[in-house]
Formats: sequence, C-alpha cells, structure tokens
Amino acid sequence: MKVMIVVTHLLGAGHLSRALTLARAFARAGHWVVLASGGMAVPQFATEGVQVLQLPPLRSDGTDFTTLLTEGGSAADAAYLAQRSEMLCRTARDLAPDIVITELYPFGRRVLRAEFIELLDVVSAARPRPVILASVRDILAPPSRPERAATADAVVAQFYDGVLVHSDPALTRLEESWPVSAALATRLIYTGYVAPAPAGPHPDAAGRGEVLASAGGGAVGSQLFRAAIEAARQDRGRRWRILVGGADPQARIRDLQTLAGAAPVTIEPARPDFRQMLYHAACSVSLCGYNTALDLLQAGTPAVFVPFDEGGEVEQTIRARSLSTRAGYRMLTAAGLTPEALIQAVTEAMAASPAAAVRPHFDGAAESVAIACRLAEARP
Repeated sequence: MKVMIVVTHLLGAGHLSRALTLARAFARAGHWVVLASGGMAVPQFATEGVQVLQLPPLRSDGTDFTTLLTEGGSAADAAYLAQRSEMLCRTARDLAPDIVITELYPFGRRVLRAEFIELLDVVSAARPRPVILASVRDILAPPSRPERAATADAVVAQFYDGVLVHSDPALTRLEESWPVSAALATRLIYTGYVAPAPAGPHPDAAGRGEVLASAGGGAVGSQLFRAAIEAARQDRGRRWRILVGGADPQARIRDLQTLAGAAPVTIEPARPDFRQMLYHAACSVSLCGYNTALDLLQAGTPAVFVPFDEGGEVEQTIRARSLSTRAGYRMLTAAGLTPEALIQAVTEAMAASPAAAVRPHFDGAAESVAIACRLAEARP
C-alpha cells in the first residue's frame, strides 16, 4: 500500500522521531511510504526505506507556537506557507495514498490548520478515498479553552476514520490530558507505545558508569546542562557526560565548555548511539519527552526527569510525574533544579533499580501498521 505521513516539529524533534519510527515500520512491512516533514531537518535521524519530502521548514519562536519562523529566522509569510501547502497537496495527488496519517493534528498544530485542512480536503475527495488517521502520543497539551477541544472533535468527525493513540492504556489513557468526548472515544484506537526495537548494549560500552545528561534532538535544555556542569563539579567520584542537540550545537558546546572549565564532564554533540549508551550509564538526566522516556524504560536505566515546562507546557510534567512513582525514577521541576538537588536525585534514582513489574507494550509501530492496513483493506 501507499502511505503518506505528515508531521511538523516546531521546537524539539520528538514528533519527527516518532513519525519516522512509524514510517519505517510501514516500510519494513513492504509498503511505499512518503513522510512529509515540515520542521527543521534532523540529519542524525535514520530514514531507511522512507521517502522524505522536506517542506519549506518552520520552527517556533521559542515556546511561542503562534509565531512561525523560517530556517533563517524571518517570519513565515503567506507565500511561504502557501508553498508548503501546494507541495503537500501535489504530493497527495501524485501519490494517491491508501493511508494518510497526520501527526498531532487536529489536537495540536492549530497554527497550521489551513494547510492541514487543504490537504484533508484533497485526500477526502480522492476516489478511492484513503483511510485517514490521526497519530498522537500518550499525553497531549490540554486545550486552553473548551472550544479548542470541540473544534478538534468536529475535524475528527468530518475527516478521520480513527485516532491512533500511541500509549499503553494500562499506564496512560488520553483522558489524563485531553477532554475525551463520547463521540471522540469511539474513534480512539490504542496501539501501544511507538518505539524502535531496543537498541541493546553498546559494543564499546560507551558511557559506562557515567551520569548521562541529554535534552533530545532540539535546541533546548540549557538550564539542565548548566545544572549538570555544576553538579559534576561537586559530585566527587562520578563522571558526567552532556550530549547537546540542535541543528548546530557547536556554539552551545563552546559556551558550556567554557563554563565547565576543569569540571569532570564530557560535553559533545548528541550521538546516534545514545540509546545504546543508556544500557551502561549509571543514571540518565533528561527532559521527559515521549521518545526519551521510552528509551529509558526499554534500557532499564535509573533516571532523573526535569520536564520541559516553559511557555505553560505541561505534557512532560504529566509524564514525569507518572513515571516518578516507579522505582529508579525521580522528578525535579525546572524551578527546583539546583546542582545539590540534582546530585541528591541522581543518588536516589541509582539506589533503586527501575521496576520491571509492569512492562509497557512497545510494539505500537507494528500495531499501527496492522490497524491502518485492516482499515484500508475494508474500504468499500
């Protein structure tokens, strides 16, 4: 079958990472996949088997998701946005997909509503009509106003055959973060978590015994990195390593190395073998994005979460609070992040191995493929 997945990440890169995991699962099952990516390119992400359509890229102005900037930092004007929409619709017409998946929309990316609606109009008018699905993570940013939830419900009712919720309902249900109406409840399909296969230990045991501080693939985490440097300076007997993400991390690394001086800490760009390093790390210190949380659950690494909460963001806080009830995990708020508190949290996390009593379902990508294909095969 032919599959079209549409995703735009505006700040961190977690949305793109999850969409690519889903796209690779379709490709492994023998399907032709086009992934339309509307955020900044992330070169370290694997794209094997997937045709990536890079739209004119957008990013947010920090946590202001209502202001869209081009790669060069200028405001995206109407012509720029129209070019994106034209590329999406032309690709949909040329591909004639059997399955269309929009990542996050209509539960987020409201600022891009026009291009999503134009695409949905095009694919809905196609004959045969493709199966149209939304793809959402375990926890959404709760709507700030009731009418936003109502608008999402209306868009789902008009265009969508289902909403793939990439969560294990035994651990996290969508109702914990989003007002699920009776009508929406009938469209929800829980898939399990969308995660790559476990990475397994690193062949060189890289990171053995270290405290590994990271903040994903985006240009965030500066406060966490500064606290990690000061913690490393005070934390005698443990080696710390900081992995810095973003499209161009070198300037941030130079500033952090100047701050670190002779502190026992290694500072380097985000690594493609990060998931393997987790198997050897004494502890992880990170934000609490969807993908990082799953990596840690798979590896069984003790962890301290400092959830991203700028601009009123609550998604990571909800996830971190839930995970911190399990052995081996601790949570610090950004407001409470000090070197001393970080050292204490790391020590406490390391003292209790993560519990294995509840094993989440990590086969959400394969399950999503099976669900989407069943729906497509059942089309009239």
